[in-house]
Amino acid sequence: MTVDLSWIAVVKGLVLLLAANGAPVLTSVLADARTAMPIDGGFRLGDGRPLFGAAKTWRGLFAALAATALVAYGLGYGASTGLWFAAWAMAGDLLASFCKRRLGREEGSHLRGLDTPLESLLPLVSVKSQLGIGWFEIAFLVGVFYLIESWSSPLLYKWHLRKHP
Repeated sequence: MTVDLSWIAVVKGLVLLLAANGAPVLTSVLADARTAMPIDGGFRLGDGRPLFGAAKTWRGLFAALAATALVAYGLGYGASTGLWFAAWAMAGDLLASFCKRRLGREEGSHLRGLDTPLESLLPLVSVKSQLGIGWFEIAFLVGVFYLIESWSSPLLYKWHLRKHP
């Protein structure tokens, strides 16, 4: 029986996506709220809205970097690949938050077609050669991650792990 190596890479890519995007959420539940220092320092732009918002914290950023580096190392990619992956996932998350604040959306709100694609597409493209995946696998992973996010978000809210469904 032969195993298509691209499917193994796809599963590993999904695990990295879950680590990078799940670590900040898990950390916000487990850590003391006093350690949640916003990345934007409370800065507001001329429109009166926050740059990113209070939910985007240094604690979450560092949690994503550390967790994804450990997971990537465990998957055989090396910690540097995990750091790079997490950095791009968090950049996508911050970009989505920036856009949502400009559109007047509340912190924690989801904007279908903006949040999940940015948080998954940017990191996958950034390490596609290290993961050994192509554009088809990236498109597949973005879609699967979108479905997982759509399915899990209401559950995380119900279980009080998220502030908004």
